[in-house]
Amino acid sequence: MSKILRMIILITILSALLLSACAKQADLPAAAVEAYWKAMAAKDSAALSSLSCADYEATALSTMDSFLAVDLVLTDLTCSSTNNTGDKADVNCKGSLTASYGSENFDFELSNKTFVASNPAGDWLMCGEK
Repeated sequence: MSKILRMIILITILSALLLSACAKQADLPAAAVEAYWKAMAAKDSAALSSLSCADYEATALSTMDSFLAVDLVLTDLTCSSTNNTGDKADVNCKGSLTASYGSENFDFELSNKTFVASNPAGDWLMCGEK
């Protein structure tokens, strides 16, 4: 193999390593809150329980119970975290949860609140709102 070809391969490998090191890390607190809202829209009580902090689980299930008689649609959900301390983070979301009561729709805008995610035992969980 020629010296130039080896140099090109080495530069390509080093460039790939550098780019992968600079890649954006997954936003785990935001992913947990997104999963929570998806479980809420699906009315999945088991998922809601597993995605909620112990202190927030009853609130999550009570909220889901209030939606049992309506159709829910989650629209344009995206979340991102701020103030991440490693064990707690604030999460801001965009999008809405629409509840259909027959011919009437009511939109719950998720951008109106800041949600709190926590990492008590290695997994990020939804723990309420500010």
